[in-house]
Amino acid sequence: MRGSLTLYIQETRPQFLILTPVCCLVGAAAAYWKTGTLNLLYLLIALAGGLAAHAAVNVLNDYHDYISGLDQHTTPTAFSGGSGMLPAGLITAKSALVLGLLTLATTVAVGLYFLLVRGPGLLLVGLPGILLIILYTRYITRSPLLCLLAPGLGFGPCMVLGTSYVLQGAYDLNSLAASLIPGFLVSNLLLLNQFPDIEADRIAGRRHLLVLLGKGKCALVYSALVLMTYISIVLTVTTGLLPAPALLALVTLPLAVKTVGGVLKNNEQLSALIPLLGKNVAFTLITPFLLAVGLFLA
Repeated sequence: MRGSLTLYIQETRPQFLILTPVCCLVGAAAAYWKTGTLNLLYLLIALAGGLAAHAAVNVLNDYHDYISGLDQHTTPTAFSGGSGMLPAGLITAKSALVLGLLTLATTVAVGLYFLLVRGPGLLLVGLPGILLIILYTRYITRSPLLCLLAPGLGFGPCMVLGTSYVLQGAYDLNSLAASLIPGFLVSNLLLLNQFPDIEADRIAGRRHLLVLLGKGKCALVYSALVLMTYISIVLTVTTGLLPAPALLALVTLPLAVKTVGGVLKNNEQLSALIPLLGKNVAFTLITPFLLAVGLFLA
């Protein structure tokens, strides 16, 4: 039983779930900056819902990739290619589907709880979030623009604004401004992680931006989104939407610039690209974490 539980945990790709508490932390920090209070119980429940949502996306994506035959054509890396659990026969496709639906049901249950205690305003971000989970692999990956924007919308506005809303009972422009930073970063994270899987995705019928434009042009898109991330940090502070300590998030700019240079130069070389995927993950996690620290300090 313990071994089975470990396999199911591994299927959720827990090494990537750290992104969820970082995004929830941004929402919590934005709410704390505005109100000066923090409901830890609500924050923990929101975090549980966010983790369940992230796990559902990972598991259902794995399931659909396996039954579509995509896994037969991928060369898994530490950052792409799925968990590898289903092709290795460690769990069955049916078990993965059940796990994905259970984690999705957990997310819905958390959402229903907050609808009761905070009101229907949560539907503004909750409903799109649920639709992103359900539609991502089978439908959204067939649309270049939607596939680019969906991850950022899910982890940016949906998760950050959702956390802020359940903590303070209202939306505000400050939390929306804060959500832009993880929004840009997470969309870029998924974009760059698609590079090693481009041929497998093309064979499986996916039509995301990378399949449409190719690696060279998407390296430019990646660079533009990195630039927009750091411009957003500066603009939100200079316009007064976020406090000056939020500029702490700029600490990762040198790492981001170095990564962008590497992607522009080596996007066609998988061996050179893999270390850059790791650096991209690093500043994608550290930047919003530092943003949250700055908001708490303010």
